[in-house]
Amino acid sequence: MYQYTAFDQRIVEERVAQFRDQTTRFLDGRLSEDDFRPLRLQNGLYVQKHAPMLRVAVPYGLLNTKQVRMFAHIAREYDRDYAHFTTRQNIQYNWPELKRVPDILADLASVQMHAIQTSGNCIRNTTTDQFAGVAPDEVVNPLVWAEIIRQWSTIHPEFAYLPRKFKIAISGSHDDRAATLVHDIGLLATKNVAGEIGFRVAVGGGLGRTPIVGVVIKDFLPWQHLITYLEAILRVYNRLGRRDNKYKARIKITVKENTPAQFSQWVDDEFEATKNCGTELTNEQVAAIASRFTQTNYNTDLLSDDAADVTFAAANPEYARWRKRNTHAHRVNGYAAVTLSLKRKGVPPGDITADELDAVASLADVYSQGELRVTHEQNLVFADVEIRELPYLWQELKKLGFATANIGLIGNIIACPGGDFCSLANAVSIPVAAAIHERFESLDYQFDIGELDLNISGCINACGHHHVGHIGILGVDKNGEEWYQVTIGGAQNFAQAGKDDTARIGKIIGPSFARAEVPDVVEQLIQTYLSLRERDDERFVDVVVRTGIEPFKERVYAEAH
Repeated sequence: MYQYTAFDQRIVEERVAQFRDQTTRFLDGRLSEDDFRPLRLQNGLYVQKHAPMLRVAVPYGLLNTKQVRMFAHIAREYDRDYAHFTTRQNIQYNWPELKRVPDILADLASVQMHAIQTSGNCIRNTTTDQFAGVAPDEVVNPLVWAEIIRQWSTIHPEFAYLPRKFKIAISGSHDDRAATLVHDIGLLATKNVAGEIGFRVAVGGGLGRTPIVGVVIKDFLPWQHLITYLEAILRVYNRLGRRDNKYKARIKITVKENTPAQFSQWVDDEFEATKNCGTELTNEQVAAIASRFTQTNYNTDLLSDDAADVTFAAANPEYARWRKRNTHAHRVNGYAAVTLSLKRKGVPPGDITADELDAVASLADVYSQGELRVTHEQNLVFADVEIRELPYLWQELKKLGFATANIGLIGNIIACPGGDFCSLANAVSIPVAAAIHERFESLDYQFDIGELDLNISGCINACGHHHVGHIGILGVDKNGEEWYQVTIGGAQNFAQAGKDDTARIGKIIGPSFARAEVPDVVEQLIQTYLSLRERDDERFVDVVVRTGIEPFKERVYAEAH
């Protein structure tokens, strides 16, 4: 966990004071709505359908338990006793009073947190792999590099008002669990033939109205030039990005309209002109950032397998199922990473109550050295659990309802808040997710289906990442009524696509469906897949790639009509 310096703390405290004054002037009528809007947005404050919504940054998804308990306090004191984890590893509050938001930000600053740049046309929260630093397949620990990017991008005067919002993701592993190819900039750690560390750099990825997979413009960028090269990309985009049409303002459109080759050349020209201007990183600088992270104390005497864990699994099928789906390999013998599923019947995906936040913090103190992570799938992770403690942790998580063995399965639905809260949404997401969850509630059925990502967005902005779901569902407006468009075959990275080294945008199967039809449509897609797969471990997305969408389309519309 990164520990603030005095300078870090001063920045967030001064920002709180600044925003308190801005909010006071707005409420007093001395600041217009137009003037206040960019100020509140860059402090994470939206005006939603029913009330303001505050988005709090969770840098690269990493939290300590003191911060989690603060989240619980804020939910009780300023909101309606719950909060919502997002697909960008942040947390949102849906009901704060505008006049009290500066108090919330002050409370956050007391535990080294903030809401700076969680909205607005600026560089947003940099994200990474939820297993960063503990995954056995890492080329490099991405947390240090994500922190370097955070410090560089926070309140950067040159990039405070970009043509549009800007998102960066970094993966420390060749198994790209950070979905780097669907971000404005995607960085994947790698090594050259000499064994030196660098990054593959992709630009122009993104979802939303025009979903595009990013293109690699630098196969190997030496780590020393990371910031200089990022600045070169941002400068080219800041100069050339369209400001006349917000729907064409993202960097993906700039890259597409000018061609990737031309954009890459402009970036190289900017990089060559500025690479000797003092932004080159040094070993000393990187080491200084790394030294600010708390160190995990591992028990090096543990074995990779624990007899008690094996015995408990043999006697407990429910535990064995959870052990298979919700625990993950660790770089240190005798440890595992554990995913806490926030996908429960009757609860919107990613929602968590104040009491549950407190309970999770207490468990993290006991089982995961006081730290936890937020995932892109709206779940939580304990990264450093001793394998011998897994049976005890499972029993505690089961009491909370967080031990559902659905990670990687259809029950692990990703969904944005949709029309229940968001003023931009065309349709609701949460009731659709609930109906699908109820249809596929049986874990035996989910295990038979196998790996499947189902993502739901309430509008074209794609906060639920429906484009890269194996099954994606998008709420659309049709003559003032809610309908749902379905895509299949999407994948967020090459590990999920399973066939080639790229992410994939799902394909629309045909005309949209009424809300009541959606669970039946998903059922027909699943039944088609089960009839087409050639072996039990052939995944839904692999079948779609092999057969195309036509067999799925034919069955769904034959049943519908």
